[in-house]
Amino acid sequence: MASARRMERFASADQRRATPRDGRPRSENLVDFQRRADLEYARSLTRLIESEIIPRLLVAHTTGPHSDVADSAHATGISAEEVKAFAPLALQVEADELLEYVDGLVARGVTLESLLVDLLAPAARRLGEFWESDLCDFVDVTMGLWRLQEVVHELSARLPHDHSKPIGQERRALFASLEGDQHSFGTVVIDELFCAHGWLTDRLNEATTVELLERVRDEWFDLAGLTITCDCHIAPLPAIVRSIRGSSRNPRICVMVGGRVFAGNADLAASVGADGTAPDARVAVRVAGELVDAVTQELVQPTAG
Repeated sequence: MASARRMERFASADQRRATPRDGRPRSENLVDFQRRADLEYARSLTRLIESEIIPRLLVAHTTGPHSDVADSAHATGISAEEVKAFAPLALQVEADELLEYVDGLVARGVTLESLLVDLLAPAARRLGEFWESDLCDFVDVTMGLWRLQEVVHELSARLPHDHSKPIGQERRALFASLEGDQHSFGTVVIDELFCAHGWLTDRLNEATTVELLERVRDEWFDLAGLTITCDCHIAPLPAIVRSIRGSSRNPRICVMVGGRVFAGNADLAASVGADGTAPDARVAVRVAGELVDAVTQELVQPTAG
């Protein structure tokens, strides 16, 4: 079968990992400098898929009273060999063929949680390893990651949306990546996921501070969420958070920060003046709801008394 032949064709990928493509040492020059910059970018894309995109999609799937995917004792898992076979496919075939492969696993009984965590995340990680080992070039890795993202998008589109909030009572959120941050895809995904949870959302990619403040000044938002993937944005972040609060049409706006910068340092969120962060997106939606609920409760308490 075609899929079996493709597996055989890509099985030799790991056998080439120990040898660079040209077999020659490279001198330190501008080309090498650019390659190292490309390498860091590829690593960042891989981290983005693993630490932000996939967990946030998992949040949307685990919402609701009957969707506890963690209780999957009878579900079929993903083997290491399947990950080893799947990763090279992302370099060679289009996203729709990858999705056919994934659909075959779904038919076998693999849960969405397992697909996201045990297949797509390790596959993205392996693409980065292929690049570091000179098995493929930067364009190949970028295209492979893009195809994996397309599969993630398709899985997201299949998720049910929460329409439990009455019209006019929906929470509103603005999500933004900051100027110069190239990794705006994470902001796109979290926007989609909050929508799946019944939020009305807006999004700014690579927003300047002026654009961000104009938006919160012109429109009412319950929550502003900033995605930070570069350490360079930490220094100006306290001033940006203060400016959001001072400019917001909603004087009680909640501010959350997220991204790999905060993944290993939750206290950093408080130090920049944010109301909260979350270790992963599964927690992020819940924390955002709790923050907005707390503000609402504070506003109604004087009336109740």
